[in-house]
Amino acid sequence: MKSYKVSVWKISINRTTKKPSYVVRWSVDGSPFGESYKTKALADRFRAKLIRAVDAGEPFDTVTGLPDSLRGGKASLTLLELALQYVDNRWADASAKQRDSMTDSLAVAVPSLVKPARGRPEPTILRKALRSYLLPVTRRERERPDDVVAAIRWVEKASLPVAELTEIDRARELADALARKLDGKRAANQTYRRRRALTFNVLEYAVELEMLPSNPLARVRRKRGQQPVQGVDRRVVVNPRQARELLNAVTYVGGYDRASGRRLRAFFGCMYYAATRPGEALGLRRSDCELPDQGWGRITVQETRPSAGKTWTDSGEAHDRRGLKQRSSGEVRLVPIPPPLVRMLREHLEEFGTAEDGRIFSSERGNVVASSSYYRVWQQTRELGLLPDQVASVLAAKPYDLRHACVSQWLNSGVPAPEVAARAGHSVDVLLKIYAKCIDGQEAEMNDRIMKGLGEEESAGDSSQD
Repeated sequence: MKSYKVSVWKISINRTTKKPSYVVRWSVDGSPFGESYKTKALADRFRAKLIRAVDAGEPFDTVTGLPDSLRGGKASLTLLELALQYVDNRWADASAKQRDSMTDSLAVAVPSLVKPARGRPEPTILRKALRSYLLPVTRRERERPDDVVAAIRWVEKASLPVAELTEIDRARELADALARKLDGKRAANQTYRRRRALTFNVLEYAVELEMLPSNPLARVRRKRGQQPVQGVDRRVVVNPRQARELLNAVTYVGGYDRASGRRLRAFFGCMYYAATRPGEALGLRRSDCELPDQGWGRITVQETRPSAGKTWTDSGEAHDRRGLKQRSSGEVRLVPIPPPLVRMLREHLEEFGTAEDGRIFSSERGNVVASSSYYRVWQQTRELGLLPDQVASVLAAKPYDLRHACVSQWLNSGVPAPEVAARAGHSVDVLLKIYAKCIDGQEAEMNDRIMKGLGEEESAGDSSQD
């Protein structure tokens, strides 16, 4: 909206900072605005421009507070242009997973801040145009189908200035869009959290570039009932007996020689006995392992091979190659491993050897094991190793649940939280918030303890009455 109701006030001095600054203040249609400058001369120059615009009868924008003559450059940058600038700035240093998440989040955020222009493309086409052609740096030169060309042309014209997000209603619309799927239904809490975090960082980037006075998403709060659930669902965590039965059952999965299951037994064992993430286990090399004939061994976790898709990796391979999650480059994690895992790894190496680059776990052709492959083996393993009602439940529904079981078992065994955090590759705060869960089957043990306590209390009460 535009307004001619403008008042420009005298320059004031802000003495709350270490070095005083000079503040130009004005109002547009009753809404106050301000700009700070290091010197009085710069403040005088900007104030003079505002006064000239008022004298010339220019309309002032009620969102940015600026007249048309001053709304060029940063003030008029659209959310699409900001998104492209942010992606260009972050792409080279981002992991494949981060690139995937970046384009997914922005393909949702950008269409949420558009003018009601005619010819809006279907949501699926608009998302495809942004996520597969316009946002990824490495895919912008691809030949574009006609529907993608039309969608990109539309969003370039319809995308609104970033400054529109200073209006709280616009910020709420953006937050709501991040929480929705293409069909309008509510997305999973984890999806919303991931998208919001990325979009928040993009808007922080806008604040750094002085396009926004503050991050508008910081003012938007979700209702308490919509808060994402923290922590691992205790129902997915297997107890030690169940874990052993599953690791035995996996050896029966596969064709006539059952090699596909046996090839992955130690892989799943690393998640259960050493709390490795799947990508960390896939990056494990023979040189990273100390496997004595007897007793405890040790593995050095230093590389992860997460599945990300060929679109997002620099190498064009389906699996990225990165250092440890949330760790500095070159940082490693030393994890003592118990005798059962030592034996599994020794037996695996004896039967299957290593890939050409020394990786312990590989496909029959020597490639990195695809996530679809080990997921398929795991589903068959559950059917063999669990009872029918357990197969129908969420117990160990995903391979990653073995890591949850490992960390939970360490904590419930009395291992101090800092040591568990170091072995699992987490901070203590995250560990206690997410992984401190009871193992399946401990409820009966806890109930027995309570009953014993009640029995002692009841006996004490009876004796007092005597």
